Amino acid sequence: MRIDDAQREMRTAFLGGFMGQLVSGTLWAVSAALATWGTPRQAIIFLVVAGMGIFPLTQIGLRTIGRAGAVGPSNTLYSLGPQVAFPLPLALPVVGAAALYRLDWFYPAFMIVLGAHYLPFVFMYGMRMYYALAAILWVAGMVLGLWIEAPFATGAWLTAGILFVFAVLGRALTLREERVAG
Repeated sequence: MRIDDAQREMRTAFLGGFMGQLVSGTLWAVSAALATWGTPRQAIIFLVVAGMGIFPLTQIGLRTIGRAGAVGPSNTLYSLGPQVAFPLPLALPVVGAAALYRLDWFYPAFMIVLGAHYLPFVFMYGMRMYYALAAILWVAGMVLGLWIEAPFATGAWLTAGILFVFAVLGRALTLREERVAG
C-alpha cells in the first residue's frame, strides 16, 4: 500500500482525528470545570485517569457515527497509533515534576507535552493541520507557564477550546476530501 493511500484510509476511518480530539477536548473541559469549581487535585486526577480512556471512547464514538475506527491489515500506519499515543503518559512524570515545583505549571507543561504528541499525526494522517495544532499548544503552554499570570484552570479551558476547533477542522477537511473523491 502506498503511503498516501494509507494516510487517506487513516483519515477516512478516523475522520481526520475528529472523534479523538472531541473526546480529548471534552476531558480537558471537564478537568477545567473541576479546576474552576472544584480543586486542582480533582482536576489533575480526572485528566490523568480519564485520559487513559481516550482510545476506547474514541472507538465507541466513531462506531456511533458510522465510522469503522479501523483500517485494513495492509495499512501499517495503524500500528503507528500506539507509538504516537504511549509517549504521552510516559511524559506525565515530567508534567508532575513541573507541577510539584509550581502547581500552576501543570496545565502549561501538559500542553507542551500534548503539542509534541501531535507532531507524528502529520505523517499518520497526512494532514499538515497537525503542525498548527502542535505549535499552538506548545506556544500557548510556554506563554502560560512562563509569561502570563493566570488562574490555574486557564490552560485547561484553552486546551479544550483548541482541541474542539481542531476536531471540527479535521472533520471538515476529511468530509470535503470524501465529497471531492466521491
